[in-house]
Amino acid sequence: MVLLHVVDLDPRLAALRPLGGFFLLRVAAQPPRPLPTLAHVYENQSSDVYGDPLTFRVRKVSRTLRAPEERIGASVAQQGLAARLWSAALGCAVLYGAIPDLDPRLLHWDPDGGAPDDLWLTEVRALPGDADAATLAAAVLDGHLVPLSAALRAHHRVAPGLLRGNAASALAGAARQLEQWAWAHGRPATAARARDLTADLLAHPLLADTGSRTDTPAGTAFRRRSCCLYYRVPGGGVCGDCCFTRPPRSSPRAPSG
Repeated sequence: MVLLHVVDLDPRLAALRPLGGFFLLRVAAQPPRPLPTLAHVYENQSSDVYGDPLTFRVRKVSRTLRAPEERIGASVAQQGLAARLWSAALGCAVLYGAIPDLDPRLLHWDPDGGAPDDLWLTEVRALPGDADAATLAAAVLDGHLVPLSAALRAHHRVAPGLLRGNAASALAGAARQLEQWAWAHGRPATAARARDLTADLLAHPLLADTGSRTDTPAGTAFRRRSCCLYYRVPGGGVCGDCCFTRPPRSSPRAPSG
């Protein structure tokens, strides 16, 4: 059993900053410029500045990568946002022993931002109950990644298995970075907590068949059973956790999920 010293969430979530940009949540009652909430994004509501923010983001990512198909941009955009959400939630659960309310109505997102995605939380309040895998899954999977996947698939030909694989890959990457930070700072209990939470989350029904997980001295290792399509980007290759060991022969009809 790992014993944690549970502390309250501080109003600026300052403990996340040393972990890097993927873990950081900016906190402000209002973002510095008009930005859509993620609730609006998932509902495919238009904004005055971006039109459909999710389509705007997918096209921006596709142009940046010079992707031959928008479904590649959709995959990469979804995985980037998933990584941000998992990182912030897992970081808070491990470092604070509490998870902030990540209701999509409280999170503003910049579709025109770089990587990592720019997120603004307009109110910091801890969710009730334990910071366990069930609470994390409800906050991130149910609250964000399920509606995000539905919104993407409404406009882009992206396999659901690919998107679930992206979600699992993003979670494993966040856990690995958090574990490495914990070991580097002499906090083995923190590393163990991150590893245990991640194992429980990867057993969730939406993630359980997405890949295989192993513990290594460098942190949580994950090998997915799907491909995010990055190999189809000009100059791209396979990712470290890809189901492929080398780029396959490209085909627009090849299975991705």
